[in-house]
Amino acid sequence: MLSKVYGYGICGLEAYPVTIEVDVCKGLPATVIVGLPDNAVKESKERVRSAIKNSGYKFVAERITINLSPADIKKEGPCFDLAIALGLLAATGQIDGTRLGKYVVLGELSLDGDIQPVSGTLCVALSLPNHKFNGLILPRFNALEAALSDRINIYPVSNLQEAIHFLQDPDNILPFKKEKSFTPQINPYDIDFNDVKGQAQAKRGLEVAAAGGHNILLIGPPGSGKTMLARRLPTILPDMRQEESLETTKIHSIMGLIPCENGLMNVRPFRSPHHTASDIALVGGGSIPKPGEVTLAHHGVLFLDELPEFNRNVLEALRQPLEDHCVIISRAVKTIRFPSQFMLIAAMNPCNCGFFGTSGKNCQCTPHQIHKYISKISGPLLDRIDIHLEVPMLKTPDLLSDKTAESSQEIKIRTTQARDLQKERFKSTAIFCNAQMGHRQIRHYCSITSESKELLTLAIKELNLSARAYDKILKVARTIADLEVCAEIRPEHISEAIQYRSLDRDWWR
Repeated sequence: MLSKVYGYGICGLEAYPVTIEVDVCKGLPATVIVGLPDNAVKESKERVRSAIKNSGYKFVAERITINLSPADIKKEGPCFDLAIALGLLAATGQIDGTRLGKYVVLGELSLDGDIQPVSGTLCVALSLPNHKFNGLILPRFNALEAALSDRINIYPVSNLQEAIHFLQDPDNILPFKKEKSFTPQINPYDIDFNDVKGQAQAKRGLEVAAAGGHNILLIGPPGSGKTMLARRLPTILPDMRQEESLETTKIHSIMGLIPCENGLMNVRPFRSPHHTASDIALVGGGSIPKPGEVTLAHHGVLFLDELPEFNRNVLEALRQPLEDHCVIISRAVKTIRFPSQFMLIAAMNPCNCGFFGTSGKNCQCTPHQIHKYISKISGPLLDRIDIHLEVPMLKTPDLLSDKTAESSQEIKIRTTQARDLQKERFKSTAIFCNAQMGHRQIRHYCSITSESKELLTLAIKELNLSARAYDKILKVARTIADLEVCAEIRPEHISEAIQYRSLDRDWWR
């Protein structure tokens, strides 16, 4: 006897329909799964066998063939367990399978029949055609996440028996409903900018970066507070908008990184990979392409500590995501696009020993060693980082001071106000902040006076700036003007923006 059940698989960041066909016929007892299954799918036959027996049903000793269609796409993960079990019970006549074709089924089975959470349920719920199916049957733990789509009825189940009872009588489980609409999480952080003593210039640079969505590089000796400052950057970023939150949740759902009790990610992600990470781990890829850290940091912050310690090929792989805000993974059978709209914040020492240019400390490095260390970061990559900030060693009076610094909430008010100006400015485009401006927008919104033009001309000659660095200065100057709610870019705004190009100076080279 043949039965059909409908499920969904994940390819990249998109879901695609999978038809699970189960055929039971006379012959030597065997269970065969076809349709390019990976190891997790192949092992499902053992989970399904135990779950069916421990739920009070019979696993027949006949030849069982399970086909996952379309057969030319690799199937991965344990999300087909529940669909296979229901299809097998229907094919053997132990349950009525007439309603199976009206629902999409997702879920991993435990050996005792309990249903475990799976990844990518939000992606599936967003992809479902609401006119074709009556609902989505899935693990109870994934209900809150899937209900964010509002496209189709969600029916959560806890075990195999509950799923069977629902198919026999669909009225015994009501569709899952969200309890409340989207609201940004209020102050979810246990860290604050007032924890950082001194470093007024570095805090100002981070405020400018947060206001305009600019990439930033922190340079300073060990113990100066670079990591401390970087980890507090998300606390001054504007709250996530609903569409940003939904897109970020979808990415983390596919990777199985959403806590079951939350469902929706309403806090900007902060990713901090170790410097031993590979290029695939950072930008994504693999034989079955998966998102990397740059995509997991989408709409949030990617922090690379000890930047020169990363492999050169890893850093060079960042160039396209920083410029195009996406990663294109090309394979023989398919090309997949991963979004990567993130803020990069990197930290590094000025030399191998870390004390070059630090007063009161003797640098042990030769000029050749210093040049070699700085040169680990290529010029094209530096060009894509808008702000270079020097973070000096903290002075003793600042360290011992009891003066309370400005809090993250106070800074966040200013950065949010600046982003609101940018949102209004770019409302007719796909741009959300100054850092995303192209050359056409720069010409339109970053016009400068003759006095500012003279200042920029001098900077280009002295620092030997590239055309990209010139554009970065104009973008940063536009953000500084927005923080002051100033319509025009003044010479002082240009001057401050030039000061944020530390690594372009000959002193570092």
